[in-house]
This record gives sequence, structure tokens and C-alpha cells, in this order.
Amino acid sequence: MTAIGQDSLKTRRQLTVAGKNYSYYSLAAAAEKLGEISRLPFSMKVLFENLLRFEDGTTVKTDDLKALVQWAKDKKSEHEINYRPARVLMQDFTGVPCVVDLAAMRDAMTKLGGDPAKINPQIPVDLVIDHSVMVDEFGTPQAFTDNMDLEYARNIERYEFLRWGTTALKGFRVVPPGTGICHQVNLEYLAQTIWTSEDASGAIVAYPDTLVGTDSHTTMVNGMGVLGWGVGGIEAEAAMLGQPATMIIPEVVGFKLSGAMAEGITATDLVLTVTQMLRKKGVVGRFVEFYGPGLDALSLADRATIANMAPEYGATCGFFPVDAATIEYLKLTGRDDDRVALVEAYCKAQGMWRDASTPDPVFTDTLDLDLGSVLPSLAGPRRPQDKVLLADAAAAFEAELTGGYKQTAATDLRAPVAGADYNLGNGDVVIAAITSCTNTSNPAVLIAAGLVARKAHALGLTRKPWVKTSLAPGSKVVTDYFEKSGLQADLDAVGFNLVGYGCTTCIGNSGPLPGPISETINTNDLVAVSVLSGNRNFEGRVSPDVRANYLASPPLVVAYAIAGTMRTNIATAPLAQTPDGRDVYLKDIWPTNKEVADLMLSSVTAGMFRGRYANVFEGDAHWQAIRVSGGATYKWNPVSTYVQNPPYFEGMTMTASGVNDIRGARPLAIFGDSITTDHISPAGNIKVASPAGTYLAERQVATAEFNSYGARRGNHEVMMRGTFANIRIKNEMVPGVEGGVTKYIPTGEQLAIFDAAEKYREDGTALVVIAGKEYGTGSSRDWAAKGTTLLGVKAVIAESFERIHRSNLVGMGVLPLQFAEGTDRKTIGLDGTETFDITGMADLKPRQTVTVNFTRADGTTGSFETRCRIDTETELDYFYAGGILPYVLRKLAA
Repeated sequence: MTAIGQDSLKTRRQLTVAGKNYSYYSLAAAAEKLGEISRLPFSMKVLFENLLRFEDGTTVKTDDLKALVQWAKDKKSEHEINYRPARVLMQDFTGVPCVVDLAAMRDAMTKLGGDPAKINPQIPVDLVIDHSVMVDEFGTPQAFTDNMDLEYARNIERYEFLRWGTTALKGFRVVPPGTGICHQVNLEYLAQTIWTSEDASGAIVAYPDTLVGTDSHTTMVNGMGVLGWGVGGIEAEAAMLGQPATMIIPEVVGFKLSGAMAEGITATDLVLTVTQMLRKKGVVGRFVEFYGPGLDALSLADRATIANMAPEYGATCGFFPVDAATIEYLKLTGRDDDRVALVEAYCKAQGMWRDASTPDPVFTDTLDLDLGSVLPSLAGPRRPQDKVLLADAAAAFEAELTGGYKQTAATDLRAPVAGADYNLGNGDVVIAAITSCTNTSNPAVLIAAGLVARKAHALGLTRKPWVKTSLAPGSKVVTDYFEKSGLQADLDAVGFNLVGYGCTTCIGNSGPLPGPISETINTNDLVAVSVLSGNRNFEGRVSPDVRANYLASPPLVVAYAIAGTMRTNIATAPLAQTPDGRDVYLKDIWPTNKEVADLMLSSVTAGMFRGRYANVFEGDAHWQAIRVSGGATYKWNPVSTYVQNPPYFEGMTMTASGVNDIRGARPLAIFGDSITTDHISPAGNIKVASPAGTYLAERQVATAEFNSYGARRGNHEVMMRGTFANIRIKNEMVPGVEGGVTKYIPTGEQLAIFDAAEKYREDGTALVVIAGKEYGTGSSRDWAAKGTTLLGVKAVIAESFERIHRSNLVGMGVLPLQFAEGTDRKTIGLDGTETFDITGMADLKPRQTVTVNFTRADGTTGSFETRCRIDTETELDYFYAGGILPYVLRKLAA
């Protein structure tokens, strides 16, 4: 029974649900004073409530709320607002440097004469350790245990540090290794859809669950009506310390869904279609909100799959409103009954509930998709938006072989593998991985994968011997329903043994290929292939041995492991042969929708979720045995190669020193389009012959113990050496060369980018980076910006920026400049031998025109116009303070 009453406080009303009283800030009451908002997109209603709740006349003003009312008429706005999320979510690769920064801020606070305890999260923070497990062992019953042992051995210094954080920082919780992926743990347990907290008067206040996360796929939780998106660790730290996130009120693109998916089509096929459509549409910096009758045909897990890949289609978020499917999912995942009741009652009271009779919201722009038109698909070989129909995949790969990979003379080469009774050729699938938050949170596609394995096993089929197979679910609940259904035994039989609970292959932790296979690939320059159920397939990400990477549904991953090649059209040609020589086609082992639904109904229960999450923060014996050192401030280990005190606050005083004009700057590198944060700040293996490898070797770290860049993000010395060190990055200053090298112009030497930056530092020369379109796409890696600034780069001049990386650059005191429309590095004729002057730095305004003057090697001069991509006044404050962290530290110290 729900009752609504009204008190006299502003727009605050009372909601009674199942005998419990809650206060909330009424949108309807605010609308009576400010204007009609009922047709606002649901995501914008969440923003409206956030502003309403925090309205104080200073950080949030009535004009901010009025701007959202006006948005409903204009469908766009240039108005800046301050958004305060309810909580912060982290994964360990980005979370460790965040906690390192907090520890460094505590040290700096002490030096400034302040109280280090002031450096403490002001809102709840959860960190899930999910990025560290690597697939060293696979295809055996012991793989999980062996990989966990290796994970702890490699990362014990990081885990000791995080254990210190749980004792020293209030409101900071850690989900230990071997539990799951942060986004799946968030979806299944942490997220509440409607959040509650106690105010100063003792009243329980209800409001929408909102968050920012230090991983771009934080958007996954948009599938259950929770507004959140990925930010850099730098922005997350500011939010943790009470700073609002500043943003221009976004445009909202409505994506109308109708119909229902055909027999045998998966959520992965749908999301790859949506990703391609939205990338083509252009939604960078915009919200995307899904609406229409097709929502009734999508489970919440399907919606979460679509929301997860918002970074791949470029949107800030991919939002789904709360409806009956949300309630059904909350019940399935074992949420508290009172919480489930509150979600429905609150959303209905606030006009945030969607059903078949809900009028369509107004949007800035729209596009639509008939779900019945979706066909089986993959995406690759380089980008998640490069969708290719399953029926066309083999032919498209052949075209890539002779086109992009220049294999014309040796397309059909087969090379022997030492010690094996098989050979390898171009297009052979050497990695098949069921991995990633995107798909392992969806029981339908995982059960489909298990059924493909069951049918294949019954026919005597298994993986090809050259395929490294792995199963890395996003939570232990997956293991529960695989065990109950008996599907785990079938997956084991075709090589998909459990290897760990974490991101694994999708983040680049695929582990080494068997030595003879790796040697054959590299000796013969073969184009090997990976197929993974992930969200990222950028060059150099999955494995240094694998050049072509395809995203696919989990059942297709199993199918390609059995086929062993990308060069067979598995949509029509035989997938494999039975031991007695009978052809088996994909249709022979593909499950029906009813088979999947029936097994889900009998195998996935609420009790599994309640049981697995009852003690989610306790961890195993490994975790509980970790010692903790340090008190209010961390006791740094000077010889640690994993965690070091960063230099961001060295020599800092209570007054910012200001920003100087940039004069005589040299280009550190000139890049083309679609430079990702993987290119800028790689998370993969550390090569021996690299500045980072040299640094570790000089400290007697054995090559086998190098671990990954991601695991060493707590050590700035490693990470700055790894910046721009991706093996596939192409610097136009050294044409025809792949890898992180550049030309040191004073002598003409070709050097590693880090080594050149060090020489320029010794010369006292400032640096700039020049780039094309979509600079900084991909994951929300703060080290892409931190490394840039530590290398001495003062400005990045690009044709366009991806949202998160642009913000991170500002947060680290690097000036982002965007070429004026119609100009770029090519039209201006930049070759890297120029010097650049950027003046007027003391008087910048958000989004103003900035003139860049340059002098060529022959002494001639020129200039070009750019737009300052410091987008808000608050960002400008951060920039002049030297970055977000010094800004916040001075504010707290004062």
C-alpha cells in the first residue's frame, strides 16, 4: 500500500511503501513552479531531480532547473550544470592510481599543514578487483586455481596497498579478486535503481541511483534505469572528494525500438547493429535513450548488453527507463523486497515509470530499428563499430588479408608448428574467449554458448588444437547456473574451462600463446585471429601475436573455436566433421530460443544471487591473509615497482603559480584518426625492448614478472614510459614504422617517445601532440592524460576529441585545442619539424578561439585557428590550478 503526503519543505514530499516512510524531492511540485517537464527524456528527469535536490543558490541555482525546463522546448542547451552522483565505482586498473593519488594527497596535505583525514571519500566508493587476472593456464580443471595463484603472486604489492585503503579511507569498500567484473557486480548487487540515505534530520531520503565509474563501461547499469557513465580516475577522485561534475546539458538522441528479434538472434547481434548505427549517426558527447514498443521484447540483461557498449557507439550513456522488466530483474537477482517495492512506488510517483501507455519523450534527434531486421553479426577486425554479417565475415576477412594486411603474396601460406601435428595459416583462430562484462552478464547468451558446446560435444567435436580457449564469467552466479544445468561439463569438454572471474582477454589479459604457436605466427608474419565476446578489439589490445580481432556472441565464440579459422563461411559451409567424417553445420548445434529460455527458467534462481553476494567483501584465504601497513598516511616502499608516490604535488604551495604561454614547443608526435586510449596508455604486455622494460630490468625484475601496464598503474615511472608505447601506434613523423617511436628533431634521431621526451625535458623544450579525428576513444584511462603531462606535453591539437579523454587532459593541466572546421595537420602541411607558439594563456575562456603560430624548419611562419576545448568555467578553474587534484587539495587545505 503506497501513500503520498506533502510537507511544507520546498518540493519535499513523503512516500510510504510497505510501512516505511521516505522523503523525496517532487518533480511534479517543481514543475508547477517552473514549467512542464513530463515529456523530458527519462535520463533528463534524473538530472532534473539531482539539481532539484542539491539546489542551494550557489552550486545549483534555479536557473539551472529552468534550463532543463527550456530544454524540453528547444531539445538542446548550452547551459552548464553541476551534477553530483550518489556514488563512485572503480575497477582495480584505474582504481589503484586513484587510491595512490589520495595517499599522495594525504602526504601533501600534511606538508601544507592540514589534516590528512580531510582527504577522504565524501560519497560511497566501491572498487572491484577484476582487471588483474590473466589467462596463463587454460583448458584444464586446474586453470582457475593456477591463474588465481599467479594473480596474487604478481599483484600482492597492489593488493596490500588496497587493503590499506579499506582501513584508512572511510566509505571505501573493495570486492576482492576472483569475485567478478565490476559492471556485472554493479548490475547484480551494488546498484539499487533507487538509492536512499539518511539526512541531518534523521529522515530517509529516496532518490535515483546515480554514479560515475572509472571504467567507460559503467554505462552497463543504464540498462536498469541507473544513470551513470565512465570518467577518468581524475574526475572520479574529484567526485569522491565532494566536487560536482560539471557538464553542458547534453543533447539526447532517442533510439526507437520496435518488433522482436527473430529465432536464433542474440543480444550480441543486436548490440553490434546498434553500435554501428549510432557511430554512423554521431553521438559523441550526447545521451542516448531507448524507447518504443520494442523495449517490451527485451530482457533487462539484453538492455544492459546494449547500455554496456555506449563507449563503443560514442555516447555518454545508453539509458533505459524503469519498467516491469526492471522490477523482474531486481527480484531475480535477490534484491531486498522493500527496495524492489520502493523502486516501483518512487518511479511511479515521480513520473519516471515506463509502460506501454507512456507517451514518447521529446528528443534532440531520433533513429529507429526494427528488432526483427537484426541478423547474426560480428565486428572486426579492428573496431567495435565495424559490424560484418556472419554470412559475409569470411569474404570480408579475405579482403582484409590482401588489403589492410598486405598478404597478397602469401595469403594461403601454411607453416608447420614445432612439435605439433598441425600447421598454421592466415586467418586461423588462435584465441576464442568467452569474456567481458558485455556478454557474461547475460544468462541467455551464456546458456546458448553452453548449449552449442553440449550439442558439439555430443557429436564428438571439440576445439581445434591451436585455439586457446577460455571462460571468464563476470560473476560466480554464472558458475552456479552452469553447474546446475550441467553445461559446465559440456563447456569443459570443448576446452572452455573456467579460467577466472574477470575481464581477461577483453582488457588484454589473454596471457601468452603457447611458445611454438607464437613463434610460428611471428616467424611467418601470419595474420592470426581472435574471437571474443567482448567490447573492445582495437589493434594491439588482445594479444601482441594477434592482428585481427572479432567481437562475437558467446555461442559464436564456441563455434569459431571448433572451426578454428575465420576463412570458412560458417553460416553456410560445414563447421567441422565428426570423428566418422560427417559434416556438421552451425545450424546443427545452434540452440532454439525455447531451449535457451527453458534452461534459464530451470537453472537461474534468486537464491544463487543472494548466496554469492552475502559475503562479497570478505574474499578468500589469499585476501584475508594480506598484511596492512601504514596509518592515516601510507608507508611508501621506495623499492616497489608497483606503487610509488607520484610527483603531482612536488613543490606545491597554497597559491597556484599560474599558466605560462607555450613558446617554441616541438611536436612529440603526429597521429592520424581514431587514436585510442589503448594507443596512448596501453594495458597489455610490457615488452623487454621498451623504456618500461628497461626500467624494470634495471631493478632486477625478471622478464617473466613484468606483468602488464595495467597492473603497474600505481607506478608513474612505468606508466610514463609506457605512454604512446603501443606496438601498433603509427606516428606520422616516422612514416612506415609501427610502435611508440618519434624523431628527435634537433639531431634527427629516431627514438622511443619516452626517450625523446626526456631529451626535450633536458633542453627545456615544451611539447605538443598533433592528431586527427576522435582522439582518445576507448576506455576511461586517466593514465592516458597523466602520462601525457608527465612527458612534458602542454597541449594536444586534434580534429576532435572523445569526451572522457578531453576531460582528463584538462584535469591534468594539458590544453586540448580543436582544429577549426576545414583545417587539419594535412591542410596546414605540418610534418613535425615546426615549432609552435600558443599565447594568451592567462586569459583563456571556455570554447574560445585560440590562434596557434608556428615556424617551419626553413624559417617561414604561419598560423591556424583552433577552438579551446576547455568547455566549462569549472574546467577552466581546474586548468589554472594545474589540474583537478591540486585544485581540490588547496580547497580542502584552506
